[in-house]
Amino acid sequence: MAVRWRGVDGSLLESALARVVVEELLAGAPVREFRWYRGRRFYSGWYWSATMRRLVAYESRLELARIMLADFDAAVVGIAAQPFQLVGEDGDRIRRHVPDLLLLNDSGLATVVDVKPAHRLAEPDVAAVFTWTRQVVAARGWAFEVWAGADRQVLANVSFLAGYRRRPVVNEALVPVALELAAGHNTIGGLETALTAYAPLEVARPVVLHLLWAGVLRADLGRPLGSGTPIHLSAGDAA
Repeated sequence: MAVRWRGVDGSLLESALARVVVEELLAGAPVREFRWYRGRRFYSGWYWSATMRRLVAYESRLELARIMLADFDAAVVGIAAQPFQLVGEDGDRIRRHVPDLLLLNDSGLATVVDVKPAHRLAEPDVAAVFTWTRQVVAARGWAFEVWAGADRQVLANVSFLAGYRRRPVVNEALVPVALELAAGHNTIGGLETALTAYAPLEVARPVVLHLLWAGVLRADLGRPLGSGTPIHLSAGDAA
């Protein structure tokens, strides 16, 4: 089974799947060239990942949503889009497939992700590609995920919090103050109000929302976020 990917300089590289190094795949460029043209069915672009500290490409809004969720997940330490092309035998044919994402978590597990709208999952060609890919990456010790979407409210909340993912939007001096105050203020609005004793609301609010993005503060993302949303310190920070 062969793997083809692009290095940091854009050069095309190839290796056997059993020997490929995950970190090299994460550091490389998308193996598939992006094309923009009038009338294109899908919305493509670049997302700045707080996890990777660089841009990650996406070819559809559905892919963007999955990348954003990965970026929000504190356990994910590596994200690559269109990370490689698999080339190998599938019965009596040679199959070539470029998965949408490669994720690496803090336990060292690599997960190959294919993103596809739910209404297409039952298509025979799609199902055949995913079955083959699952078997191939499992032989390498990697996990495989087919992702067709998530709860709309969760996605809306993560998308909102992503606006505060960049550390430069945060007043660093307020972070330890916010963490100390969080022990006695259990709603977003309550903590923001407490922080206004140290800085204006427009400075205090990004600190609270960044801490929610970073997972230092926790909230129920299955419900709309607002000033009355209950929050608490994550277990590690509470300790």
